[in-house]
Amino acid sequence: MPAPDPLLLATAIDAVQKAGAIQMAHFGRPMRIDKKGTIDLVTEVDVAVERMFRALVAERFPDHQVLGEELQEDDRLRAAAPGYCWVFDPIDGTTNFAHGLPIFCASLGLELDGEAIVAAVYDPTRRELYTAERGEGARLNGERLAVSKANDVLNSLLCTGFPYTVHESGEELIGLFGHFIGRSRAVRRLGSAALDLCYVAAGRLDGFYESTLKPWDTCAGALIVEEAGGRVTQWNGQRYQSRHGHLLATNGLIHDEMRAMLTDYRAQRAANRTV
Repeated sequence: MPAPDPLLLATAIDAVQKAGAIQMAHFGRPMRIDKKGTIDLVTEVDVAVERMFRALVAERFPDHQVLGEELQEDDRLRAAAPGYCWVFDPIDGTTNFAHGLPIFCASLGLELDGEAIVAAVYDPTRRELYTAERGEGARLNGERLAVSKANDVLNSLLCTGFPYTVHESGEELIGLFGHFIGRSRAVRRLGSAALDLCYVAAGRLDGFYESTLKPWDTCAGALIVEEAGGRVTQWNGQRYQSRHGHLLATNGLIHDEMRAMLTDYRAQRAANRTV
């Protein structure tokens, strides 16, 4: 695949940095917070950022489609769309943001015929800009990224996240969390899947797993991991794309071991249910 048009990456960078400026203008201040579900929050800032982005794309690329978390107009885009489609999370880590916890970002990926080709993730509290282009590598503030060299789970720092349905599926999620805690150096839960993926790409984390993720959670971060030399699949080992929910991202060296652990835990749980 040829290198993407430089204007595409420039637009992605411009968008996430503008998003970060809006986020920081409101962070730690009173804001309107609504609920999309029992514990699924949306703030007025999420909506303002997505409106900004949609206007930006409409101006620069009027023939491109947009799949955003908060203002989705066409449910057909929830399946991989032909042509160019921007996949945007205006604030990944909204719960953190709403509580004044500085672990959040703007995450933006551009897909061409369902394949991610450009990515940008911006953490405004640390002023960290993660970028990637398909076949061109991944970068943090312009410096090339590379995944870690940990070669077994026991010596790895892992990360996971819990979906907003955790109240219904908590027993299984906590069980899996414990499964990894007992076999790794440590497991973290930070609250922003996009940053979790970027931290795998940067070698700060060695592996990340999560279930029932949405396209805007992973489109950008998964490409950044791959371009940093890591590996991203579904839990069953099949190729990952943003419309798949169960993601496993690692430095590549511990991928098969982590996938085997996921498989073993699910098999044990299934066997226990039949007893």
